[in-house]
Amino acid sequence: MAWNPSEIPDQTGRTFVITGANGGLGKHTTRVLAGKGATVVMACRNTTTAQQVADGIDGDVRVAALDLADLASVREFAERTGEFDVLINNAGLMNIPFSRTKDGFETQWGVNHLGHFALTGLLLDRIGDRIVTLSSVAHAMTPKLWIDDLNYEHRRYQRNLAYSQAKLSNLMFARELQRRLAESGSRKRSYAVHPGMAATDLFTRTETFTDRIAKPVIAVIGHSPTHAAESSLFAATTPDADPDT
Repeated sequence: MAWNPSEIPDQTGRTFVITGANGGLGKHTTRVLAGKGATVVMACRNTTTAQQVADGIDGDVRVAALDLADLASVREFAERTGEFDVLINNAGLMNIPFSRTKDGFETQWGVNHLGHFALTGLLLDRIGDRIVTLSSVAHAMTPKLWIDDLNYEHRRYQRNLAYSQAKLSNLMFARELQRRLAESGSRKRSYAVHPGMAATDLFTRTETFTDRIAKPVIAVIGHSPTHAAESSLFAATTPDADPDT
């Protein structure tokens, strides 16, 4: 079924928290939701850039500091946050050189999955409606999840595989959260969404040889951020969206 963001109902009175909202899909998602009357909290590591983006968007848009690579920052953000309606776990890193988060985790897994996992858990009692987590079809590119070596201490680090492992973790988390919410009788819902192949700054920041070759192709055939954000917007705002599809 075709869907268009123009179908989004009025969001006045609803508050959305969006991680990584200062660029790419998060920026466009913020703009659309604010245009529909929502209050949007841009949860970003770089608050200077985020504030510049917020200043250029009409509506009730606020900026809050959140570094998903630092679990202390995640806890501090959660402590400052009151009740709201929708959490969109949008922030992400892709195919970066090996590094570790402040807490010692491999960065792609630590930021893309663990930071969002911790954030969602800390905020769950304050979320009134739903959680939307951005995954990716890239989850299928890893043969399995190496639970016993998530930090690449005993195997060679591969950027693409690390990204796939993080995206698989996102998908497993979102689906298991939905199962538990449904089992408990909660009216809250958890969605995993795939934005498609998008020509965003997430992709243009990658440095592998394969990615450098692919970038011109993605620029031509990839979805624009406007189009790619539609899956998040649909899941976040459609009253009867099925979390199991």
